[in-house]
Amino acid sequence: MSTILLKFASPLQSWGTNSHFNIRHTDPHPSKSAVIGMLAAALGYRRDQDEEIQELNKLDFAVRTDQIVGITKDFQIARHEYIEKNVYLTDRYYLEDSIFLLAISSQDESMMDKIEYGLKNPYFQLFLGRRSVPINADFFVERNELGPIENLRTYPWLASDWYKNRYPTISLSIFADGDLIEDQDSILSRQMRRDRVLSFSQKERIFKDRQEVRIDLKKEKESTTSQDQDTDHDIFGSVKE
Repeated sequence: MSTILLKFASPLQSWGTNSHFNIRHTDPHPSKSAVIGMLAAALGYRRDQDEEIQELNKLDFAVRTDQIVGITKDFQIARHEYIEKNVYLTDRYYLEDSIFLLAISSQDESMMDKIEYGLKNPYFQLFLGRRSVPINADFFVERNELGPIENLRTYPWLASDWYKNRYPTISLSIFADGDLIEDQDSILSRQMRRDRVLSFSQKERIFKDRQEVRIDLKKEKESTTSQDQDTDHDIFGSVKE
């Protein structure tokens, strides 16, 4: 077993799985199909290389929600490439200031070697769901021999300091492929998510349902030194009466 951990952290991210036409929604956490697309881009695959993309679908996948702030909406003016007067507005939704820890795993070490090299030397530019959101520079965390769920249970909390100060104790959610959770009693919810990609072809993109389950784990802010505890800034503190 080999697992690669990735960190997605940006002012904006968008992970839509069911948006069409003028309204482009975002899911609350990254989709497996988007991550498969990112891996394919890193490896230099074209959209019509269905056989190679199907091999990536075999990867185990899980994601932990380390920081969730909110959703914002933007709009863009779009124009059809071949119709001069076809101008319209689109509403696009983004996650704000979110941080996710992702785990992708496989027993196939040669595949994981190829993926690691591709992520560190991507053939195409990588994005966090949309081309307007380039990936953060520190997205590659590490590769190890732990399983995906064990990694997400034990890896340190990646939230920003201000977020940890606001929520010193919090329950983080892990969303994973349905067959990765051995303790069935710990599963809080199950859903069918349309993010198992069969083809990225521009002629006909094809997606099927994937079972996704959710578990929660408690995280606490690490202890700090005395000099780090006081973060309030008193602008008038040095002003004498």
